[in-house]
Amino acid sequence: MGKIICAGLGPGDPDLISVKSDRLIRSARHIAYFRKAGRAGQARAIVNGMLRADAIEYAMEYPVTTEMHFDSPEYNDALARFYDDWADRLAQVAETAEVVVLCEGDPFFYGSFMHLHTRLQGRAEVEVIPGITGMTGCWNAVGTPFTWGDDVLSVLMATLPEAELVHHMQRSDAMVIMKTGRNLPKVRNALQTTGRLADAWLVERGTMPTQRIARLADVDAADCPYFAIVLVHGQGRRPEIGGLE
Repeated sequence: MGKIICAGLGPGDPDLISVKSDRLIRSARHIAYFRKAGRAGQARAIVNGMLRADAIEYAMEYPVTTEMHFDSPEYNDALARFYDDWADRLAQVAETAEVVVLCEGDPFFYGSFMHLHTRLQGRAEVEVIPGITGMTGCWNAVGTPFTWGDDVLSVLMATLPEAELVHHMQRSDAMVIMKTGRNLPKVRNALQTTGRLADAWLVERGTMPTQRIARLADVDAADCPYFAIVLVHGQGRRPEIGGLE
């Protein structure tokens, strides 16, 4: 009987992969990872040079490449069939071998592996190795403490309608906004409405060699990088210097 292990890769810098994930990835005979059709895949790029020479690779190519609203029937149907198919394939491999599935960030934090995890229950032994989240890598890259004291942190999806983004932003201190891409103009508008645009940072490919950090207000409105996170730091609810928490 084999096993399926999902290894969290962290935010992008290979040096931020956990020791446990690193060890498993280097020794794995079967390696699976998600990618867009025609692309090498971000997860695969992170482990470049780490795989053993005889590793068998399984590139799980998404059937769609653009973000749609989570309520879109076509989007959900295509992804459901994709995850069903790959759950079947991995379960079959795991009947006789151990498979390591690569996942950027932390697998259980908006990770694609979650959709395989639910489908594999009762069909194979599954283990998940935590990873540093992408947002953690990004706010550390900015170099400023992100939350203080009783700051409320909200993680928002840019795919939400603008009115919902505004609603959540009005009730949050620190914010992480994910799935930006073509939704970035909508995010910018919502931040402007709530008076937080001047506080927002855009971090593209955080912790990677091509990392870019900029004030969102200074980024051209037509510049909508896909692999980016918007950060708004907490309000600094903390005691005076020399005081106690």
